[in-house]
Formats: sequence, C-alpha cells, structure tokens
Amino acid sequence: MRHAPRGRRGRINIGLAVALVALVLVAGLILWWNGRAIRQEVARTTGTGPGAPTAQDTLRQHGTPVSPDPLQPFLPDPAKTPGATLPVTAADICVPGYARKVRNVPSSVKKKVYLSYGITNRRPRQYEVDHLISLQLGGSNSIRNLWPESYLTEPWNAYVKDALENELHRRVCKEGLDLATAQREIATDWIAAYRKYFRTDRPLPRHDAIGEGRAGSGREDEAEGLRRAR
Repeated sequence: MRHAPRGRRGRINIGLAVALVALVLVAGLILWWNGRAIRQEVARTTGTGPGAPTAQDTLRQHGTPVSPDPLQPFLPDPAKTPGATLPVTAADICVPGYARKVRNVPSSVKKKVYLSYGITNRRPRQYEVDHLISLQLGGSNSIRNLWPESYLTEPWNAYVKDALENELHRRVCKEGLDLATAQREIATDWIAAYRKYFRTDRPLPRHDAIGEGRAGSGREDEAEGLRRAR
C-alpha cells in the first residue's frame, strides 16, 4: 500500500482544520443572524425596540404633563414602579401613627431605586425615594412601589404629591372614599388624581410654595425643612 508523502498529509490536515473552522464560523453567523431577526420581530410586536415609544411618549399622547428632564420625571416609569400595597384595610391606615409603624426602606434599597432610574449623582434636597402608593394609603415598602421623586421640578413635585396623599387619606378616613380606588388613582396617574380631587389644572400655591403636603404624612424624607430658595 502506498502512503501519501508526509508533507502532503500535513497540507491535507491543515486544509481540513481550516474547513472545520470556516464551518463553525458560518454556523455561528447563521445562529446570530436568526437570533437577531427574532429579537427584531419581538421588538417590533411588543414595542420595545429602538425607536419604540417610551413611557414619556405614552404620557404625552394622553395629555399628561411630562418633565423636560428624564432624570427628574413627574411620574414614575410604570414598568419599574407599578405600585404595590399591603393587605390592610381603611380601618388599619386610619389609626394615628400607622405609616410610621410600617415604614421600612433601608439605604441599600434606596440605592437600587436610584440606579434603576439611571441616577448616579444627586444634589442634597433634590429627591426623595417616594412610595408611589403612600404608606398612609396602604402602600408597601416593595421596590415596585418606590421611585426617585424630585422636590425641584415645576410645577409638579414631591411637595404637591404629598398634599394629594394627605387629601386622599382624609377622604378615605373621613368621607368614606374607597381605599382601593384611592390606591388605583394615585398609582395610575397621581397628577390626574390631584387635578380631580383639588379641581385645578395646576398645583395650588400653598401646596408647592412651602411643602405643606409634608405635614402629617409621616414620610421619611431625604431633605428636611423647606425647599431651597428659588
């Protein structure tokens, strides 16, 4: 039996190795391309790809005011902060001191909230980690109920929302407003709820100017005292 010369066998082996590498590369390229096509189709059908409407765009379409600064939104991102509640009743939340008793948001969770909204630098008295559904309305300390709300945005800010929370709590405890209704309205669009219950298109001066909404809310604010002078 005749054998191929050693040099020829070496060239054959190199050729086979090159062909095998090329085959692997082609297979990988095919898999990547198919995966890309699938991701594009998912993005197209779910509205999550590049150019898809953002939460801000959706708010604008519904006539909701939108902050010019995406890092200081008037409303939270519903995908990150849909709201969450505790299994409590109106009788529970109407007990004086209830909110203070159930408050429990450690610093580590607050840091996660800021990072989830892309906030890595902040000034003193700029934000508070807010309960979307406030504790005094049966909201929970879950991260799904927390978002970084600005004190400084105009005209809608943390002080104005505080006033709404107090008003809804008063109505639940004194006027029989359904607790689930109050929770749903403040979680869905707290600005719309403020306009509804205070019958105004803009915040009342007393709510924005001195942070009246803070009084009695039992909140753990990151900034104490009045707003810094404008």
